[in-house]
Amino acid sequence: MAKKYVFVSGKGGVGKSSVALGIARSMSEKGLRVLIADFDIGLRSLDLMLGVSETVVFDWGDVILGRCSIKDAVINKGSLAFFPAPVAFDEAFTAEEVRNLFDVLDGDFDFMLFDAPAGLGEAFELACSAAGNAVLVTTPDSVCVRSCGTAAAKVRALGFENPELIINRFVEKPVTKGRLLNIDDCIDSVAAKLIGVVPEDFAIVTSSVTGIQPDKNSPASKAFDRICLRLNGERVPLFED
Repeated sequence: MAKKYVFVSGKGGVGKSSVALGIARSMSEKGLRVLIADFDIGLRSLDLMLGVSETVVFDWGDVILGRCSIKDAVINKGSLAFFPAPVAFDEAFTAEEVRNLFDVLDGDFDFMLFDAPAGLGEAFELACSAAGNAVLVTTPDSVCVRSCGTAAAKVRALGFENPELIINRFVEKPVTKGRLLNIDDCIDSVAAKLIGVVPEDFAIVTSSVTGIQPDKNSPASKAFDRICLRLNGERVPLFED
């Protein structure tokens, strides 16, 4: 049975999609079968970040509505499988429909990662409905950490007892000067177990724009590798030795 994780942030702009995609890529490179699904209905971006926007014809909403098969909608980018989000909320989808769709794929994948949209609305809840675990993503500033704390309360209300935390775009110098929150402040505010700290990395910004996979040796890529191993049950340090 696949392990299903929803990636949430509350506020947008923290790099949640980049984090989810980076971890998905790391998983696939390690031989794990992984599906990443975009739940940002109407504002989808993962197809651009993967460089497959021109090949998207159907999405998971089309599958639910019977317009196509799962095989028609899922796009394979190398060893990584991708499920695009619907272009708009033209049709209403229920949590049960979404959950049943991804349950059908349980035997085909080791991991499924669901990229929830910013905010705490209907699409956010649909993404959560398909998952068994929640990963909170924040940057170390007070505005985003507060928003992440609100998202943490929301996912707990939806039944996720032990959400986990990733701090993204971490830069040590502003933290030491007190311009950004330190790691302990982030953990205390969100009240979730820390599973990764991803450093600021221009290679990830470039990848998001071009759709070209970043250098595997870039600082963020190495952090994604460590998070991947931790999610797969291995005991590895949060930071590179």
